[in-house]
Amino acid sequence: MSGTKPHLTKRLIKLYAGLSLYGASSALMVSAGLGPEPWNVLNQGLSELTGLTIGTVSIVVGAAVLLLWIPLRQRPGLGTVSNVFVCGLAMDATLALLPDVHTLAVRVPLLAAGILLNGVATGLYITAAFGPGPRDGLMTGLHARTGRSIRLIRTSIEVTVVATGFALGGTVGVGTVLYALSIGPLAQFFLRRFAAPTPVRAPAPAASTVVASGGPTEQAILHP
Repeated sequence: MSGTKPHLTKRLIKLYAGLSLYGASSALMVSAGLGPEPWNVLNQGLSELTGLTIGTVSIVVGAAVLLLWIPLRQRPGLGTVSNVFVCGLAMDATLALLPDVHTLAVRVPLLAAGILLNGVATGLYITAAFGPGPRDGLMTGLHARTGRSIRLIRTSIEVTVVATGFALGGTVGVGTVLYALSIGPLAQFFLRRFAAPTPVRAPAPAASTVVASGGPTEQAILHP
């Protein structure tokens, strides 16, 4: 029991550091102006339409997606609810601090930094294990209710989100494509980097030592 509180504290730090970095990384990609990640194409389009900040729109969209969990019988965790608010607030705060950038010599490194930081953030918040993000829960809930593959459901949702965001004025560009291609390998690397060490079991009599490997974080879905 003595190790429970430090372990919980470490997980909470990972959760909120990860969510804050996720919002900051999204802001870097938006500021680069070369195309953000798919859901922020939608958020950007809605921001243009409503006049709300993109972070505020992210919070509203996240809350709306969370409401869709009810008929899908999904159960949110602390990380799920925190995701809705922390990412949007961190995105707005970071955008407020960033200067306007116009030259490709600045925009390209800004995009690259945003994508890399997004991978770091994904590894942190998922390995904290406080529940999936609202969009991930929507995906897994639809999978459970329809029997369709995760790949099909995820692709369908993201194509719909990007198309809708683009129609509303969101930016689709090389950054959107680069993110789609790179976030999987990046997230996998950082999931392994930040995962808690797996304890080694004591060898049973007349048997070799067994080391458990892998785990749920290896199979995690990649958005908050």
